[in-house]
Amino acid sequence: MQNRRHFIGTLSRIAAATALLAAGTQAYAADTIKIGILHSLSGTMAISETSLKDVALMTIDEINAKGGVMGKKLEAVVVDPASNWPLFAEKARGLIAQDKVSVVFGCWTSVSRKSVLPVFKELNSLLFYPVQYEGEELEKNVFYTGAAPNQQAIPAVEYLMSKDGGGAKRFVLLGTDYVYPRTTNKILRAFLKSKGVKDSDIDEVYTPFGHSDYQTIVANIKKFAAGGKTAVISTINGDSNVPFYKELGNAGLKATDVPVVAFSVGEEELRGVDTKPLVGHLAAWNYFESIKNPVNAEFIKKWKAYAVAKKLPNAATVVTNDPMEATYVGIHMWAQAVEKAKSTDTDKVIAAMAGQTYKAPDGFTLTMDATNHHLHKPVFIGEIRPDGQFNVVWKTPGPVRANPWSPYIPGNEGKQKL
Repeated sequence: MQNRRHFIGTLSRIAAATALLAAGTQAYAADTIKIGILHSLSGTMAISETSLKDVALMTIDEINAKGGVMGKKLEAVVVDPASNWPLFAEKARGLIAQDKVSVVFGCWTSVSRKSVLPVFKELNSLLFYPVQYEGEELEKNVFYTGAAPNQQAIPAVEYLMSKDGGGAKRFVLLGTDYVYPRTTNKILRAFLKSKGVKDSDIDEVYTPFGHSDYQTIVANIKKFAAGGKTAVISTINGDSNVPFYKELGNAGLKATDVPVVAFSVGEEELRGVDTKPLVGHLAAWNYFESIKNPVNAEFIKKWKAYAVAKKLPNAATVVTNDPMEATYVGIHMWAQAVEKAKSTDTDKVIAAMAGQTYKAPDGFTLTMDATNHHLHKPVFIGEIRPDGQFNVVWKTPGPVRANPWSPYIPGNEGKQKL
């Protein structure tokens, strides 16, 4: 009997302690604003997405050091969807429904973004998407802090066709086989046609994610280039860029012969490649680490210090890049919108995001469009240097408003006023 009373007493004390602990946990949760980080930390896209997770954590630390948002600390909830597109949707649902995050920063590929869209719409939550993409989309629950095609793909091809860009007349559209390259190339085909380029002067080639053997493809590019001034427009994504660029070097295909302009290769992807044979090949982005201005100098300094402090892999050689800048700007803009709305409520934050501005490392004050959920961004075209950085060879005078709906796709004409 005494044992039973002792047991019941112990159970009561455990229950009381558990209740106190739960109350404490709830109080802690109420004192923080949870932010979801949804990036591939393994698989084919880890080469590009891991640094976005890290720069997001750095930005959260930076905001917390200045007092947080609405007097509350931001708390990151990091998950790894592992370059598995359906898993992105599952992880997004977990972040919103179980972890109760107020916003999610994440995705790189368009297939991962398309995978999570139904979840964000159903649960009325917010996704900030930090990578250039194919457009042809405008969702209430998404803010696009990367480029639309008119802020990257179209200016890059115009440059290649210009005298300064080499006067290309034939084009190889080389991409990873999924929605972003295929839709971008559909837009580029229509654009090239409008400029008088014949279908026979366009070669379109796709490879699966994680593809590593580019020997035949590069040999075919060489053959195609024999027909006249040729340029390659690369929408290869993830770790396939490493063997592609290595094969370009092996085949001795120099930028002076056949320039390659890439839309998904920046400083981070070039860290694992001997860039000397690639000097002069191009990338089009809205930011490069090599841009000189005080805001960028501070951004780079903070990132390098963070990498050392957190003992990130290869901390001594970390670089900044365009999607990292877009992540950084997006988190700061969201924080400003929450302060303005005095709430993390999705609809209130959406309203407060319209017209938000932020002085960005690219050297311009960026504005979130009042109606189309895209940033007004400058466009830069850079040439690869021997050190893996880029020399800017062309840029717009200032930020360009996004056209999420390409005017080169029939039926889009009336959608531009969004």
